Amino acid sequence: MSRHDFVAIGLGPYNLGLACLTEPLTDLDGVFLEARPDFDWHPGMLLAGTRLQTPFLADLVTLADPTSPYSFLAYLKERGRLYPFYIRESFYPLRNEYNDYCRWAAGKLSTVFFGHRVTDVRYDAAEECYTVTATVVATGETTTFAARHLVLGTGTPPYLPPAVRDLGGDLVHSSAYLPNRAALRARRSVTVVGSGQSAAEIYHDLLTDQDEYGYQLNWVTRSPRFFPLEYTKLTLEMTSPDYVDYFHALPEPTRYRLEAEQKNLFKGINSDLINDIFDLLYARSVTGPVDTRLLTNTELTRAEHHDGQYTLRLRQTEQDREFTLDTEGLVLATGYRHEVPEFLTGIAERLRFDSHGRFDVARNYSVDHTGREVFLQNGGTHTHSITSPDLGMGPYRNSWIIRELLGREHYPIEQSIAFQEFGVPGQAAS
Repeated sequence: MSRHDFVAIGLGPYNLGLACLTEPLTDLDGVFLEARPDFDWHPGMLLAGTRLQTPFLADLVTLADPTSPYSFLAYLKERGRLYPFYIRESFYPLRNEYNDYCRWAAGKLSTVFFGHRVTDVRYDAAEECYTVTATVVATGETTTFAARHLVLGTGTPPYLPPAVRDLGGDLVHSSAYLPNRAALRARRSVTVVGSGQSAAEIYHDLLTDQDEYGYQLNWVTRSPRFFPLEYTKLTLEMTSPDYVDYFHALPEPTRYRLEAEQKNLFKGINSDLINDIFDLLYARSVTGPVDTRLLTNTELTRAEHHDGQYTLRLRQTEQDREFTLDTEGLVLATGYRHEVPEFLTGIAERLRFDSHGRFDVARNYSVDHTGREVFLQNGGTHTHSITSPDLGMGPYRNSWIIRELLGREHYPIEQSIAFQEFGVPGQAAS
């Protein structure tokens, strides 16, 4: 059994950023365990030409350490692509470019163990450490790691609404769109359900190819309109240390209400993409009606599958009227939801949960009763608001976690950057 300061489980962008930031620290020893054979970030949605909704400065490390050799600019320089990126004059990397950047960074690290699927975590009271058991996927062997701290970065798995669970057939979650695109193109009709960026990208992709393949195309969204991502600068100040402090201190019921209300601040659609969709529809309409339907205020309540066709039971929420829609292909861009991994069952009594059964994430991102042993990446929109899934706040969170692991601040942590005040001004408080 190997002993370390911390074991990080899962290797998405946030734990990968932690790996990059801890790699040069000689007084902090950690390992990163990932079940997949290599890094791959949402491979089912790496559509050609799609870009991130955050600028390149929101890479793995820059906002914590602008001098890091693992920055996006360092990646571009090493790849010989820095000048083309400069000439392109866009702050927003392509999504497949960001994925390649992350793979490049992961390949430079000595602490990452791919092909290690964690199966169990226990606490050894005598040794005052956690034991993490993992299966080596390639061989089936079992290996064990011990550490004083854990960092959970297992991500948020795809979410299927109750109406379509156990439905059967060949429905596709957006996370698996690309491997199933050819099969969807062969259908006589395809329906996309969802309201966010992924739904819009898939609809645009299918609309682009509609004339060639001849399917009828629908887009169904529960939202009252196709909401653009709100990206104005004062709104962006909500991704700040100031707003985390404010939001985290609110009562739990208020935080949950705000979590539901703020979804469009990080789940909206890029406005350029909305305009591109309209322009494509307009261009197609010159020669006649476009064989597509866009349905807003429309909630999926039930679904059936028979003889290779789905019957969707829908409700127009403003009119409170029900109707059905038949489709052969079904794509569910219904997002992701954090789940507590099963391998944590053995230490559940050491972890904090709120009244909704979700992790009670402390301000320092810990989820254990001591407040200094187990830390969570992402999965905290109910405690840390829209900063939780924001790529640009990943280095900030990792700076906090590193400070907790070291017992001192290595990467300077910003305290206040916003011009606006989110709560009652100090001088007016009573």
